[in-house]
Amino acid sequence: MGYWDVPDGSDCVEKTWISTKLGTALGLVGSAYHIVAFQPDSALAAVQRAAGGTVTMATMGAIFGMATCLSAQAREAPDDPLNYFMGGCASGIFLGARTHSAMTGTTACLGLGTLAFFTKVGKMEGWRIAGPPKL
Repeated sequence: MGYWDVPDGSDCVEKTWISTKLGTALGLVGSAYHIVAFQPDSALAAVQRAAGGTVTMATMGAIFGMATCLSAQAREAPDDPLNYFMGGCASGIFLGARTHSAMTGTTACLGLGTLAFFTKVGKMEGWRIAGPPKL
């Protein structure tokens, strides 16, 4: 079952689990690239770097999934893109807290919230980034 298969605001645990798995996968891939690009001094440093990046991304995925779903339930507006902005913003705030930077948190809140908002709008309206043209 995919993220978009579960109706918004209905099964928060399932949506959170799916977004956490996606965040974990992105964290693993990002950590692998980071370790290859900036080789650490020891294997222990590599494991610490991979774990830190992966856990951060997994946590951001979990925060996004839960905040989006709870917002949809609390506002009683399951298909509102504003729920996705709130979820993305909550993830960005966590990133700011993780880096101890208010500027990072503010920027990530606005950036991730906007990205999530337009992702939902695009999904609702059938936007396509790639693929054959519709005729």
